[in-house]
Amino acid sequence: MSKKVGVLLSGCGVFDGTEIHESVLTLLFLDRAGAEALCMAPDVDQFHVINHLTHQETNEKRNVLVESARIARGNIRDVAKVKAAELDALILPGGFGAAKNLSDFALKGPDAVVQADVERLIREMVAAGKPVGAICIAPATLVRAIADKKPEVTIGNDTGTAAGIERMGGRHKICTVDRIHVDKTNRIVSTPAYMLGPGIKDVAVGIEKLVNEILSMI
Repeated sequence: MSKKVGVLLSGCGVFDGTEIHESVLTLLFLDRAGAEALCMAPDVDQFHVINHLTHQETNEKRNVLVESARIARGNIRDVAKVKAAELDALILPGGFGAAKNLSDFALKGPDAVVQADVERLIREMVAAGKPVGAICIAPATLVRAIADKKPEVTIGNDTGTAAGIERMGGRHKICTVDRIHVDKTNRIVSTPAYMLGPGIKDVAVGIEKLVNEILSMI
């Protein structure tokens, strides 16, 4: 039986949702390894909508689950209806949506609140000893969800974000784009991806290592 890995999306587009390169690379490397991906997202309104051509906020309203379905080719579930018992592991790609829609870390920093169903699933996974991967800015939301576990993560070397992670109770480790950090105690794997970049070939190296490490931990 193939390993089933949840991929938690946060919309569609780097500035207001999931980073598309990071999510597609995650899905590619899972598929190459013979794992089954179960895409999911919260059924909530996006914090805001950004025109990715002009980088300006628009007055549109969009739904996180509906937008995430674009990346998942329509094969996606509401995270509220997903239980840890269904999964062998969970991966959170980055993009600002991970810190705007899965939590409000982008706005409130260490005082962030994680979306209720996202927090529940993350906590269920960690409590069950099932591995969780977090890419790019997603480790900040992960740390907020399980701050009491004092998780070790990396978002690269951004001092402001790293300080926010430490203030929430996490422990930040500096890491290059081609590397991963493994918190063996909490079974968490993270990689900086586009927190460092600069390009898709660069972030692919760390993401492939993260996927392979997560699968080896199952």
